[in-house]
Amino acid sequence: MKKNIGIIVIMSIGILVAIGIFSSGRGTPVAEALSGFAKCLTAKGFKMYGAYWCLHCQNEKAAFGKAFNYVNYVECTEKPEVCTSAGIKGFPTWITKDGRRFEGEMGIERLAEASSCSVSTVESKK
Repeated sequence: MKKNIGIIVIMSIGILVAIGIFSSGRGTPVAEALSGFAKCLTAKGFKMYGAYWCLHCQNEKAAFGKAFNYVNYVECTEKPEVCTSAGIKGFPTWITKDGRRFEGEMGIERLAEASSCSVSTVESKK
């Protein structure tokens, strides 16, 4: 019984610490960096083709958070002719303007390597 109470106390402290970290404003620079990264991908001609029901697409989108709004994205269930003409056979597929293809879930780190866009890129405020 004492062991269970100890576990609950430790878990509660962990949750409170996590809430404190995330509510302290530390999330903003990450969001700004991801926005800059997504904008860089789009500027370099990266386009993601996916489908709403695809779990790997959902993971890819979730990695960007709100910054995914800046990604050039084609929803293949809404534009099947676009995806067919691009030769999309699986989801997600990233295609660059120079024709390079990356099939399957990439994640931020691999996209950064492929694009030379930095995740720490934050849009300059002019």
